[in-house]
Amino acid sequence: MSYTVVFMGTPKFAVPILEALLADNQYEVKGVVTQPDRPKGRRHELTPSPVKEAAMVHGVRVLQPEKISGSPEMQQVIDWKPDFIVTAAFGQFLPEKLLSAARIAAVNTHASLLPKYRGGAPVHYAIMNGDQETGVSIMYMVKKMDAGDVINVVKVPITDNDNVGTMFEKLSLAGRDLLMATLPKIANGDIQPVVQDEAEVTFAPNIPHDLQNLHFENETAQQLDWHIRGLYPTHPAYIQVGSQRVKLIDVTPQLDTTTQAPGTVVAKTKKSLSIAAANGTVITVNQLQPAGKSKMAISDYLNGAGKNLEVGEQWVTKHER
Repeated sequence: MSYTVVFMGTPKFAVPILEALLADNQYEVKGVVTQPDRPKGRRHELTPSPVKEAAMVHGVRVLQPEKISGSPEMQQVIDWKPDFIVTAAFGQFLPEKLLSAARIAAVNTHASLLPKYRGGAPVHYAIMNGDQETGVSIMYMVKKMDAGDVINVVKVPITDNDNVGTMFEKLSLAGRDLLMATLPKIANGDIQPVVQDEAEVTFAPNIPHDLQNLHFENETAQQLDWHIRGLYPTHPAYIQVGSQRVKLIDVTPQLDTTTQAPGTVVAKTKKSLSIAAANGTVITVNQLQPAGKSKMAISDYLNGAGKNLEVGEQWVTKHER
């Protein structure tokens, strides 16, 4: 038996999930709904979403409403009368009228272990909070954000080397496999959904610009490491070096301690730079990106723009919020 599907998603995370549905003869993807093309890059050229690009390769019809609710595109989805509506990081709320158009179910592939981290940036907050694991939840869609009953879950460890980029890749594949294993069970009624415990709910709102601003006086070396990895590469964290903004890409918390004030250069060689953080802790900087430059190893920075840095300098200045 085959099932008709309307897929709704936008970023790279959603692409393997769409491609798995397209590759499986059990499913017929009637259409894809994604966000409109957005300006991107220095030239602000209109750029299609990764999901749109993937759909076009396969010749699948693409709908791009600015707002799905009440749109002609919503009516088109309803007219298709799909067996499943499958979403993965689509980026908009879906009205009840649309959700009820799915003959079997409207389900979401969400990159967290619900009820933890409802919202648009669950992977970011899991890393920033120092979690040891995250995962993917398949849930029924309801009008309230990420609040539907959970149908299936897979857990994925977060290693000390993971950032948002690597975790998105892992979770995308884990979500793909979980969804493809779960849809037949939903169709057959072979599931036992779990109601989310509202007392355990936490939220992961979209990343505000202010969260990218690092404050060494407020975060220990370990917290800075989590913070930096939890934002890279989608929203790189930065500090101020004099009047320049420098993005920090990769750092390592050290076992060494210091009595120097947070932000002070405590050690420097031709290939390494260590900086004081909160509570006497120390980080070494492995990779950074000065304003207007490409990302670089710390050795390249110290041989160029940072060659005149001296131990004891207040390398990181407080940037006013």
